[in-house]
Amino acid sequence: MIATPPQPVVPAVRFGLFSIGLDAYWPQFDGLRERLLGYNQAVARRLERPGVEVVNLGLIDNPQAAAEAGHQFRRADVDVIFLHVATYALSSTVLPVVRRAKVPVIILNLSPGEAIDYAAFNRMSDRGRMTGEWLAWCQACPVPEIANVFQRARIAYFEVTGMLDGDPRAWEEIDEWVDAARVAWVMEHNRLGLMGHYYGGMLDIYSDLTRQCAGFGGHIEMLEVDELAALIAQVAPEECPARVALFRDVFDVQPDCSERELARSARTSVALDRLVARHALGSLAYYYSGTGNAANEDAIGSIIVGTSLLTARGVPVAGEYEVKNAQAMKIMDAFGAGGSFSEYYACDFRDDVVLLGHDGPGHIAIAEGKVKVKPLGVYHGKVGSGLSVEMSVKHGPVTLLSVVETPAGELKLLAAEGESVPGPILEIGNTNSRYRFPIGARRFIGEWNAHGPAHHCAIGVGHIASKIEKLGRLLGFQTARVG
Repeated sequence: MIATPPQPVVPAVRFGLFSIGLDAYWPQFDGLRERLLGYNQAVARRLERPGVEVVNLGLIDNPQAAAEAGHQFRRADVDVIFLHVATYALSSTVLPVVRRAKVPVIILNLSPGEAIDYAAFNRMSDRGRMTGEWLAWCQACPVPEIANVFQRARIAYFEVTGMLDGDPRAWEEIDEWVDAARVAWVMEHNRLGLMGHYYGGMLDIYSDLTRQCAGFGGHIEMLEVDELAALIAQVAPEECPARVALFRDVFDVQPDCSERELARSARTSVALDRLVARHALGSLAYYYSGTGNAANEDAIGSIIVGTSLLTARGVPVAGEYEVKNAQAMKIMDAFGAGGSFSEYYACDFRDDVVLLGHDGPGHIAIAEGKVKVKPLGVYHGKVGSGLSVEMSVKHGPVTLLSVVETPAGELKLLAAEGESVPGPILEIGNTNSRYRFPIGARRFIGEWNAHGPAHHCAIGVGHIASKIEKLGRLLGFQTARVG
C-alpha cells in the first residue's frame, strides 16, 4: 500500500448549467415549459459525479433572467458553463448568462430522442399541440444564432450534437469535456516545485515559467536542495526500517542492493514526503549536480526510489529540471493515465518499434509487472551513484504527451497514440519500453519532431488524445496529434 502525502485542500470543480427557452411560448403551449425542465434535470443528473459541483440555474427564458443568471454564475465562480439548448431561444437570452463568467461554454445540442414520430405527430388534430410538440424537438434551431453571437463576442465555445438519451457517442464526448475541464481545474490549483537548476546545455528544456503560470494557472514554488538535505539529516534512524519494508513490498528489490543503499534511499524518501507536505506540492521537477557539497550530492544521488513512490501517488516527479514535462506528467496523471518520464532511446527497425524510457523516477503505478530496484555504480551524465528503478509501461494502448513552447512563446499540446508492446529491453536499471505506432516508427519520429518538442515526453496508459485535445481547447492552447 502506497500512502498518499497530504495535498492542498481545494473545492471541487464547478460546472454552470442552464437550459434555454422563450417565455412567450409558455402561455401558448401547455406543458412545454415543464417538459423542457425535465430535460434540464436529466442533463444535470448526467453531469453529476464525485469531485464535481453542478450549479444548475434551470430554464432561462428572457433577457432579465439572463442578466441575473450571469451574476449568479460569476458569484459561483464556475469553471465551465454547459449550455443546454432545450428549444428555440433568442440569443439575447443567452449572451448575458455567459458573458460575465468569462469561461468556456459547451453547447449541448441534445434532441430528446432519435426522431420525431412523424405519423403520430401528423395525426394530431390540434395544430397548436403540434407546434408545441415540434418546439420540444427544436434544439438545433438556435444553435447557429448562438454560435454567430459567441464568435462575434469572442466567447470560447464548443458544441456536442446528439441525443439526450440512448446516445453513448454524444455522452462519451460530453464526459471527455467533463474530464478535460476537471484536469484544467487540477492544473489551475497545482503547486509545482522546482528544485535545483536546469541540466546545463539542454537548451530545449529551458522554459518560460511566467508562460507556464499564465497558461495553466497554478503556482511554482522555488526549492533548494539544501532544504531536502536538511530534512534528510532530521530523519530518525528508527524511521528507516519501515520505509525499507515499504520498498520491498512495492518493488522487486534486487539481491545486489546493499542495506546501506536501501537505508540511504529510505531516509531520502521520508524527507521527500515531508518536503512535499511542507510545500503542498502536486508535482516536482529537479536536477542538481551537487559537486563539492556532500550532503546535497547524497540527497540527489538517493532520490530515485522515493520520487518514484511520489510519482505513483499523484505527485509526478520529472528529472533534469524538465518543467514542461512535469506539467505533461501532471496532466496525464490527472486524467488517470499515469504519465511516465520518457525520451527516445533507440529505434528497432526490425520490429518497427521505438524504444523510449529515462533514468530517474518512473511512474510505477502503470508498470508492466513489479518494478525492479537496482544499484548503479554511476548515473550516466550525472554525479553520484545509488539505487535506480527499472520498469516498462504496461503493455497495451498508450498516449504520449509533450507540452511544447512554440517559437512565438506560446504553449502547445502535442499528443500521439500507440501501443506498448512486449519484447526485449535494455536491462540497465532505467525505465524502458517498446512502442509501436500506427504510422510506423520512421513516420512517427519524423512527424513528432516536426512539431519541435523538447526531447522529453510523458507516456500514459490508454488512448486519451481526444481528451487532451479538449483540454487544449479549454486552455486556449494549440493542439496537435501525430498519427
